[in-house]
Amino acid sequence: MTNGASLEGTAISVDGLRAAMTRLDLKRGDVVFAEGSPGDSLFVVQTGAVKVFRPRTVQRSTSPTILAILGPGDHFGEMSLLNGELRTATVTAVRATTLLELTRDAFDHELEANSALAATLMRDLARRIRLSSNAVAELVYADVPSRVARAIVVLAEKFSVSTAPGETRVDHQLTQSELAEFVGAARESVNRALGILERAGAIVARPGFVKVTNYERLHAYAGLSAVRAPDPGDLASIP
Repeated sequence: MTNGASLEGTAISVDGLRAAMTRLDLKRGDVVFAEGSPGDSLFVVQTGAVKVFRPRTVQRSTSPTILAILGPGDHFGEMSLLNGELRTATVTAVRATTLLELTRDAFDHELEANSALAATLMRDLARRIRLSSNAVAELVYADVPSRVARAIVVLAEKFSVSTAPGETRVDHQLTQSELAEFVGAARESVNRALGILERAGAIVARPGFVKVTNYERLHAYAGLSAVRAPDPGDLASIP
């Protein structure tokens, strides 16, 4: 998996939590919370997308600053609620976004009363640890075209719209710099990798979106065996 996938949340059903949650409407660039701030809420993405990142000043120059791009159904912010520590990353909206917020008091109450919620969070914690290890290995061993291909596959799972038979538009709305930070490479290297994937007939890259024209070739570059275009029905936001 790409580094961006390593912090993606497992989808939480909010049907039983809706009464305890507050809706937040954000525009691109709005900050949900900053690294080092107290952790007093959990958030679920209802529509739109957010990026989870750490300032480059606290990382090596070769490390990605964007740790995850989260979309509809993903949750984040629960770690600070569970361990009582400060936020370890900053989260901002990358497009018009609606979040559902669960405060600490409501979270503690629901965690005690809802064993399914507790089980979901425990499974997600184990998943994140495993994927974080995979992400480190990828940064060491995978070349940039492979990492870019895997990033597109990850983004396609959240932000795909079918445009024609055999084609899918991945409406990621990331800038070139953000895409490079998500992959963990220089922008010039990512642009060259996009060119390689285009010449291979796998994608057509444009500002703010990528059109996937051949999933088999894209998965081949990504080193993945599954070949299936995402079903837009799988990407519906939480009602």
